[in-house]
Amino acid sequence: MFVYCIILIVLLFTSCPAAGKTVSGVFRSDAARENKGQYITRFLYHGENGLVAYRVDNVLLAVQKEARLLLFQGSEGLDNLSCLERLASAPISINLIKEEQNRTIPHQSGPQAWHVMYVDQYTCQDGEMDGALEDLRFQITMMNPDAAGNPLDHFSAEETGLHSFYFLLILAYFVASCIYIQPLWQALSKAGPMHTVLKVLSTALLLQGTSVLLNYIHMARYARDGVGTPLTGSLAELCDVVAQVQMLYLLLSLCVGWSLSRSRKSQSKPLQWDSSPASTALALAVVIAQGALLIWEQLEDVEHHSFHAQRSVPGWLLMALRVALALFLASVLYQIISAERSALKRDFYLSFGKGCFLWFLCHPVLVLFSVILNEHQKEKVVTIGVILCQSISVVVLYRLFLSRSLYWEVSSLSSVTLPLTMSRRSRY
Repeated sequence: MFVYCIILIVLLFTSCPAAGKTVSGVFRSDAARENKGQYITRFLYHGENGLVAYRVDNVLLAVQKEARLLLFQGSEGLDNLSCLERLASAPISINLIKEEQNRTIPHQSGPQAWHVMYVDQYTCQDGEMDGALEDLRFQITMMNPDAAGNPLDHFSAEETGLHSFYFLLILAYFVASCIYIQPLWQALSKAGPMHTVLKVLSTALLLQGTSVLLNYIHMARYARDGVGTPLTGSLAELCDVVAQVQMLYLLLSLCVGWSLSRSRKSQSKPLQWDSSPASTALALAVVIAQGALLIWEQLEDVEHHSFHAQRSVPGWLLMALRVALALFLASVLYQIISAERSALKRDFYLSFGKGCFLWFLCHPVLVLFSVILNEHQKEKVVTIGVILCQSISVVVLYRLFLSRSLYWEVSSLSSVTLPLTMSRRSRY
């Protein structure tokens, strides 16, 4: 686990910053020539008074190159066009003849993605590019209209509302912590049965809350300048990934531990966290697989988010892994419940299964549901839905292991059937 965290931290500081709506960089004639135009970014405009503004450092060089910005409404079919046809098909063309210039986007009946591309006189020419290899530094700002109709909103249509959602979620976390922090601390201080489980759940919940807070800080800054603090956004992703890893290891250890404990001839020793090499090896293998897919997904997608309406191969593999884990846990719980005589224990396992399935299946189900949604709704629905569902899952597991009617009675009836226990009354 320590090595895994080191890998994630290295990834954090070597990954590209999140693409903001104030984009800085360099225009390169060779890149534009190789790709029939240098792709810059995309932005979902909505309503009236959408704005795109640019600034270049060397306007004389831009004029010499006959540099232009092309805005395409959607990118489908562009790859099938020749270079000249692509340049001629752009609805909006902005000549870079001034150091700074603004351009208003036509009225949008609904949110629509616009793609920005750089071209110049060398883009569609053959032969040598004499004197064209010098790069041109730029800054592009894209804004939607705010509530008053002024082009001051840096958020794309697919991001609108996330800032308010994170604020409300922080408020909910704060209220819940004020109410439940004392009884939870007392339960952790007792160091009774399931102490390790409660510690892992608490750590995962703390990481989730930290991720939400960091995302809110990033978006609060983003709302002002269109860039935000990419490092804070990356830290939020790191916290979420570690929480995912912890919860996966916990849930697998519990289910496999229960399965192995029932197959033992001698049940005089309660299953501890590290007492089963088989369960530990299986949990670690799946955790490493998920970590590799998460790292691959972050490297594939330049716009980093904790959750995606999947468009990449590692994203689909990650969802397939979660579905496979849900099926595995379902089979393990079915074998346990079908052979269990105690109705109290069956209720315990069923409640545990609900929390597990909600954690693993919420992302794949929401991604499938997002297929029927519009483009600007997909990312918001998946992000908000997954965060809420996984928070509810943690609450369900908390109530299960802290409930006097289930947790204390089940643990007192048979501590050997509950893994990860630390009961001092057990005899070895």
